Amino acid sequence: MYDNDKKTEELLKQQVLEIMNEDKNSRINNKSGKKNKGKKKKKRIFKYVAIPFLLILTMLILVIGTKPGRSILYKTASKFVYSNIKKGEPKEEEKEDFKHEQKADNVVWEDYVYNFLIFGVEEIGGAKNTDAMLIGSINKKDGKITLTSLLRDSYVDIPGYKANKLNSAFSKGGVDLLIETIEKNYKIQIDGYAYVNFESFEKLVDMLGGVTIELGKEEAAYLNKTNYISKKENRNVKPGVNKLNGNQVMGYVRVRKVKTLGGANYDYGRVVRQQRVLKAMFDSLMSTKNLFKIIPIGKEALSYVTTDLSQKQIEILMEAVIENKITTLETSRIPVDGAFEAPKKYNGIGYPIVLDWDKNLIEMYKFIFGYTEEEALAALERVK
Repeated sequence: MYDNDKKTEELLKQQVLEIMNEDKNSRINNKSGKKNKGKKKKKRIFKYVAIPFLLILTMLILVIGTKPGRSILYKTASKFVYSNIKKGEPKEEEKEDFKHEQKADNVVWEDYVYNFLIFGVEEIGGAKNTDAMLIGSINKKDGKITLTSLLRDSYVDIPGYKANKLNSAFSKGGVDLLIETIEKNYKIQIDGYAYVNFESFEKLVDMLGGVTIELGKEEAAYLNKTNYISKKENRNVKPGVNKLNGNQVMGYVRVRKVKTLGGANYDYGRVVRQQRVLKAMFDSLMSTKNLFKIIPIGKEALSYVTTDLSQKQIEILMEAVIENKITTLETSRIPVDGAFEAPKKYNGIGYPIVLDWDKNLIEMYKFIFGYTEEEALAALERVK
């Protein structure tokens, strides 16, 4: 009996304490009600903002952080490029389902290298002549992009015509004959082309805000006193480092009759200048971190370029560059030093550059494909 009374007393005490605690908590809650409501409101806002943000962040990580995810970006970006670029005439079989494969037995080809002809067209008096001609190569194996300049005065065999200077091929048969001529003489497969005319080139430089080029004393003086810089108000360059606009750059890359900073002259000097400008443009674009600036620049720049690349090819090239982390650009020229002659006249052609083809092609294959001397020699023997 006594034990039951004691249990009852303890139970009553516990109930009283619970009531007192509830009353205390109620008073505290009444005093801080407004504060709690504010906290709850902030929590709701945080929930509504943070959760979508985290979802978006997760999606970005999945897209950028995985190869299947990045393929969506390549496809979207290639559509953007293809919709804004000028269309050439892609080969019928490449329009929808591009396959990177060897087209003929008499050209050197590797599955890890893509080669494209890049050239500039000068339109004067209705005539169209190629000035700068380069083979742009993406090497996935070595992780680099290379630019190999082909001198315009190189003496070559032109299919269906008499042998002549390389820059005459385009005027005789357009881009198809130019590519056929390069594949026949340089024994290398060309997977596509892209070109701009001189007026568009000036605009591209201006869109980048100009490019930084160092001029020698002779170069600066020559540019300021001749019409290579077509607008007189721009003939104000100086020896040393200059920020050149498009019109000034156009004059600079066309100069042949004075030495470059470094001593190269004539057509060799012009190629050096072209490569310096392309490298400066590449560096300027790569240094642009603002996406909102890159997109409009890219969109307008693409409208100046004509290419036969399909959307699928563009997508594959983007993937090759990004997945292989290619950020290196290297330059070379053909002919290389000591492997050519430059007579005043050769087979009726004035001032051509006559190449030692074996020596030059071996050096070109080493540069583009990363071959050893022995591998380059073996490759040349296969396609002769």
